[in-house]
Amino acid sequence: MDNIVTLDSRQEAALHAIADKFIAQHKGDAVKALKEMIVLNGHLQDRLDALSSPRRATR
Repeated sequence: MDNIVTLDSRQEAALHAIADKFIAQHKGDAVKALKEMIVLNGHLQDRLDALSSPRRATR
């Protein structure tokens, strides 16, 4: 992990509410929600990596 983020109590409460909503969308199955979050993060990381990699000239 490159960066540790510290949240204040307001941010922590907002994050908790979002997490509760995400788990509720998965019918209360926290493991299923976590697996989906890992997959989503992987897709986003792939997109970030593609954006930051040097582009090759196409001619």
